[in-house]
Amino acid sequence: MDADSRLRALDALEALPDRRSGWPGRIWSATWPALAAAALAVGLWELVVLSGWKDPWVLPGPGEVLPRLWRDLTDPGFWAGLGSTMRRAAGGFALSIGAGIVLAVIAIRPRPLRIAVGSLITGLQTMPAIAWFPLAILLFKLSESAILFVIVLGAAPSIANGLISGIDHTPPALLRAGQVLGIRGVSWYVHLLLPAALPAFVTGLKQGWAFAWRGLMAGELLVIIGNHPSLGVRLDFARQTSDSVEMLATMIVIMAIGILVDRLFSAADHTLRTRRGLIAR
Repeated sequence: MDADSRLRALDALEALPDRRSGWPGRIWSATWPALAAAALAVGLWELVVLSGWKDPWVLPGPGEVLPRLWRDLTDPGFWAGLGSTMRRAAGGFALSIGAGIVLAVIAIRPRPLRIAVGSLITGLQTMPAIAWFPLAILLFKLSESAILFVIVLGAAPSIANGLISGIDHTPPALLRAGQVLGIRGVSWYVHLLLPAALPAFVTGLKQGWAFAWRGLMAGELLVIIGNHPSLGVRLDFARQTSDSVEMLATMIVIMAIGILVDRLFSAADHTLRTRRGLIAR
């Protein structure tokens, strides 16, 4: 078989239809690993409970926690707290995106400023979010601003680093093409650097969300605001009343939301990289 025949054979193989094509197959292929992981986690959880390592009132099993979780999902008070938490998450994450973009743009050039700002971003990224709360409470008292302050400081550095990494890996040929076309000033950033850095930026957003979500949960446990129900308040109340069943049910919700949003970012990243030709279809 000559080279042309081999190439045509490879093209034919790539053109073969996916037997799992269509929405049912795609949904199942994306869902079954998560379901398998959840089943494995529940099984291990049940084995730990059956081992008698802790008393049932300290570590209840899935048979107690999952029915309570179902009752919580039918409770309007639960949804009010969830709505408050998600509003804080959305607001804090939006502010983090803005702050991250500003930091990244400042750090691009000139080089001395890049080194200084880059070191600052790295330092902020390594700082645990919970370590900011004493300062946040001192500055803003027990308020929404204290929680948002910590969310932004926790998430913005990861977002900035993602954007900076994307800009650093922009192909030199693309930069030269922009210069030849006469792209200058703000257009250089808006129409050249930022679109080129978009895949890495989405990865930075994904990491930033993880930091933002952890910072928010720590904030809701430490900064209790009256008449403001939230998942953190619900979790803290369960701790105070030694209601381990409710505590674990709330923890499952918090983990599920974090995983769901992370999956959304992963799907967006995969779609973007596929359209850019960075991942084979």
